[in-house]
Amino acid sequence: MSISTVLLPAFVQIALTFGLLVWTGMSRRAAIVDGQTRVADVALGQSAWPERPTQIGRSFQNQLETPMLFYVLTALAIITQKADLLFVVMAWLFVLTRLAHAYVHVTSNHMNLRFKAFLAAVAVLLTMWTIFAVRVLGGF
Repeated sequence: MSISTVLLPAFVQIALTFGLLVWTGMSRRAAIVDGQTRVADVALGQSAWPERPTQIGRSFQNQLETPMLFYVLTALAIITQKADLLFVVMAWLFVLTRLAHAYVHVTSNHMNLRFKAFLAAVAVLLTMWTIFAVRVLGGF
């Protein structure tokens, strides 16, 4: 597998994270400009943001949690030359489930659906780590 093929899913995940970061900033700025919240009420990280900026911000924060294990695995798979077609397919499955999770989070925020997307992503990532560990420890 080429490096670009292996890294493309990670780049998409990173784009999602930065996109949510920018959107969070824009929605928070709008909340301050519109008078929905005061700078003094959030200057120390208090939870005084209106619902919409909070919703988008939490979706951004979610992209800094489980996906970190994905980034580490991607780097290790490249270094150890264990990134093959199966790895790339599973990486895309992980990223697609994270995109679905973010979409649900910033739209309906339907908890059952959001949890299913989260669970699917975790299952894919756990499977990826398990396959990687077996390949590295088993010498495959």
